[in-house]
Amino acid sequence: MRIGVPKEIKSQESRVGLVPGVVHALTDSGHEVFVQAGAGEGVDVSDQTYASAGARIVADAQAVFDAAELIVKVKEPQPEEIARLKPHHTLFTYLHLAPDPEQTKALMASGATCIAYETITDKAGRLPLLAPMSQVAGRMSVQVGAAALLSPAGGRGLLIGGVPGVQPAKVMILGGGVSGENAAEMAVGVRADVTLYDINPTRLAQLDAQFDGRLRTQFSARDAILAGLREADLVIGAVLVTGAAAPKLVRRQDLATMKKGAVLVDISIDQGGCFETSRPTTHAEPTFVVDGVVHYCVANMPGAAPITSTYALGAATAPYVMKLADMGMDSAFAADPGFAAGLNVKGGKLTCRPVAESLGMLDQLAA
Repeated sequence: MRIGVPKEIKSQESRVGLVPGVVHALTDSGHEVFVQAGAGEGVDVSDQTYASAGARIVADAQAVFDAAELIVKVKEPQPEEIARLKPHHTLFTYLHLAPDPEQTKALMASGATCIAYETITDKAGRLPLLAPMSQVAGRMSVQVGAAALLSPAGGRGLLIGGVPGVQPAKVMILGGGVSGENAAEMAVGVRADVTLYDINPTRLAQLDAQFDGRLRTQFSARDAILAGLREADLVIGAVLVTGAAAPKLVRRQDLATMKKGAVLVDISIDQGGCFETSRPTTHAEPTFVVDGVVHYCVANMPGAAPITSTYALGAATAPYVMKLADMGMDSAFAADPGFAAGLNVKGGKLTCRPVAESLGMLDQLAA
């Protein structure tokens, strides 16, 4: 198979779709890999390193798309990348279509086959290609939240962990999945006062045992969230409904009950955000203020740590890329139904029901 790796072009995105070790495995198996010149610069991987792994270095993105059947990326394709897609292409990347009708319609119009990392499941129903970036985002959320709480950033002027004789910041974490768990590890580790909210009592019991009393857990009822918001200094939104838009757990009117200079960090922003007032931001301008509350809503949080993120993601995606290359999509999907759950667009139709439902496009769902 001919596999292409273009340079990422989303704002301040330096990750890359394949690391040299995976390229080497692919070329050893007889596949051709085409890497755009400079694609690995942001993760300290030179063109020569890719060439030594067996890749062919091509001048620009158009050359990658022209040469390849399978396109492996990190972030959702930008408009100029979608314009390069043809019906013979298979795109394998994060898509996050549920909150993005424009991208969805453009991918359908391209005729390409589009497989989303974020909807692939394993035998236990987990999300193996979302997990590594959820780990990074969860851990980062506490770091960026702590920075935003400082007064030069517009925050309340709190040190998240406090000092002897002064109380630490109160941190709310909404969601007990991979991102929420990793956020809790970091927040507890810096001695914040942490409460995690989830709707799954079994998951709350697991986290209670895991943290041995250092983390408070709370069932995520509306009244409990409202009570927590009144006291919170930092709120981390880590809610996920696979393939679908994130539910809005904090509404616009709720901000009036919060402390001035409190901080909201929305990890769920790729799926539309779990705060009603969220809107995507970039690493260049990561925050904005609504009703005195600081919002951090960067849509590619792990892109700020591209080396860590690329190698974590590359280890997770490698088996799936190898299956696509060695077996072809149809055989790979037949052998692994969880992999087949990653298919979002094919032949101009949607193939993921949660995406179609979120976008009100059930009439475009393949039979």
